[in-house]
Amino acid sequence: MSTTSTAVSPAPVASVDPRGLRFAAAVTAVLLTAALLTVPTVPVAATVLLAVQALVFAVGALLGVRFSPYGQVFARVVRPRLAPPEALEDARPPQFAQAVGLVFALVALAALGLDATTVALVATGFALVAALLNAVVGFCLGCEIYLLVRRLAPSQA
Repeated sequence: MSTTSTAVSPAPVASVDPRGLRFAAAVTAVLLTAALLTVPTVPVAATVLLAVQALVFAVGALLGVRFSPYGQVFARVVRPRLAPPEALEDARPPQFAQAVGLVFALVALAALGLDATTVALVATGFALVAALLNAVVGFCLGCEIYLLVRRLAPSQA
């Protein structure tokens, strides 16, 4: 008599190199700094920069950070020159963080479209602070929010 298990094994969790996340955060910080500096003087340039960053955030949020343009640059140009990472990280928290960044970028874009410069500056500033935290000290604010939400959400059994 043969027995077969009908239990479904969970799908494997995608993982990412944490150095790639910091690289992407550094590039994001540069782009957001340029946007922040151009909002008051050249709003068209700020709009273009924010739109580009919003697109990058959207790809990272929808497809995963490995598929974002910055993730692709890291994988193809930077990572081959580095030693293997000590450990990989779960890709879900950074993917959530990309969605949070997308919200801030879209708020900033909408504010620019409505000539609400202060709102655009604040939204861009918040996204910039989060990117700098990740790039400089490796603290992913959006990832921490993801983990907090997971802890507070009722478990699905």
